[in-house]
Amino acid sequence: MTSTPATVLVTGGTGTLGSLAVPLLREAGRDVRVLSRHAREAADGVEYVAVDLLKGEGIDAALTGVDTVLHLAGGPKGDDIATRNLVRAARTAGVRHLVYISVVGADRVPLAWLRSKLDAERTIAESGVPWTTLRAAQFHELTLKMVQTMAKMPVFPVPGGLRLQPVDARDVAARIAELTLGSPAGLVPDLTGPRVYGLGDLARGYLKARGKRRPMMPLRIPGKAGRAYRAGDNLTLAGADTGKRSWEDFLAERVG
Repeated sequence: MTSTPATVLVTGGTGTLGSLAVPLLREAGRDVRVLSRHAREAADGVEYVAVDLLKGEGIDAALTGVDTVLHLAGGPKGDDIATRNLVRAARTAGVRHLVYISVVGADRVPLAWLRSKLDAERTIAESGVPWTTLRAAQFHELTLKMVQTMAKMPVFPVPGGLRLQPVDARDVAARIAELTLGSPAGLVPDLTGPRVYGLGDLARGYLKARGKRRPMMPLRIPGKAGRAYRAGDNLTLAGADTGKRSWEDFLAERVG
């Protein structure tokens, strides 16, 4: 007699990455429970439960019958707190695999939100719950939002030395779903896009796709963060896995 696979609990299941990863888990035959700030009716075989990770409310009940947690929820503040609350409940519930999405450069770039990501990584690694962490590069969607915002200015600011390896969220979703369905693997190779771009290159590609022109003005990012970006600390130039879809492919779909 074949046992039914236990439920996968997904935080951030309605976000950019979660909305792509959840269907992949369903296609693999797993029951999925998504944490949401507000209760919702089940849809497409996915259960939604109201939980506040920052306050730690509702987590214990949400983990009933769960053996794997995919932690995708994140924001500019509070990732470390939310992760501590989740880990505490997962340990109590006997979760057997906790999978986390982090950011390339979390251990090297001195920005507050990246420090919170690194703190979350450490909380998971020291939790006693078997774990897997994947660090991904900046998604194409976020890169597009950034250049769209800058393109609204009469002059496009280009921070000198800033390079990015934007990765397609669909490639990240495929990898994180694969890791979730597999065994705990610790810190796995980073996942980046197939090319490294200067911000000016990304801007020119976007402006060309939109049929726009903007003069570009070089800027210097000050302080420790500026030195880290100029040194390429936000990049993984060796040993990373790479996605298939390029920035140009993404622009053609979204803008061109």
